[in-house]
Amino acid sequence: MGFLVPILAAAAAYGVVYFNPAQNAPLAFGIWGVAGLAALWLGRSSGRWALMTLVLAAVALGVGVAGIRTGQLPTFAALGLGIGGGVVIRSLALLAGLSALFAGRDKLAAGVTVLAAAALLVVPVQYILKSRTVPPIHDITTNTDDPPAFVAIVKLREGAPNKPDYAGAETAELQKKAYPDLAPVTMALSPEAAFDKALTAAQAMPDWQIVEEVKAEGRIEATATTAIMGFKDDIVIRVRAAPDGSGSTIDIRSKSRVGRSDMGANAERIRAYVAKLKTSA
Repeated sequence: MGFLVPILAAAAAYGVVYFNPAQNAPLAFGIWGVAGLAALWLGRSSGRWALMTLVLAAVALGVGVAGIRTGQLPTFAALGLGIGGGVVIRSLALLAGLSALFAGRDKLAAGVTVLAAAALLVVPVQYILKSRTVPPIHDITTNTDDPPAFVAIVKLREGAPNKPDYAGAETAELQKKAYPDLAPVTMALSPEAAFDKALTAAQAMPDWQIVEEVKAEGRIEATATTAIMGFKDDIVIRVRAAPDGSGSTIDIRSKSRVGRSDMGANAERIRAYVAKLKTSA
């Protein structure tokens, strides 16, 4: 009957959040916690129960990912329940497995739980460590004085927590300190030729979907979608004549739709695009 624990916990947590996300998210998180603690207590006497705690963690993660990708749960509620709750329960699974292992009960199940829980905690730990090395910003551009503006993507961002407008001076200062290498790209090409080159590079970027390209305005807009969670970050590329008239200047901006910190993803995306741009035919 142990398999009923994660199933019932998942159903209860998903249900209370689905019907009232704003008020019931703490209650749902509490359900995960109680279920995890119950499995932890039972894990003291059985490695199989410790393994069941790990299954509960997997279910929590699955609920969070499914809720985000299907849009059935608000992003932050799904993150809290699925990702946050999953990390908590994985930690409990590790403790339960160690308890059962040292008690000498169901050593195989306990050992599998310990190894799997430890492996599944590697990514969250790396995430926490990386968060200490990047600024809490999510709007990155090669030109903080005159960032490219979104046009077509504005409608796609309706309802997103992060608005399409540029984040402002504080973000610009934090970016300059964290990513001083990001700067406009200059090319000894006409704006028309530079636009073609910029578009070719954008089309070659993995996970990018071109939303709009307007050569007359020198504007390219695209959306990048993460593989697992399905998070969307938007990109706008601006191509215009260089101030001295000796070629073209290309500026890139990448902004996340959700989250306070992008964990450096937007800066990495811009760097990858610039590298592709400089090597494209």
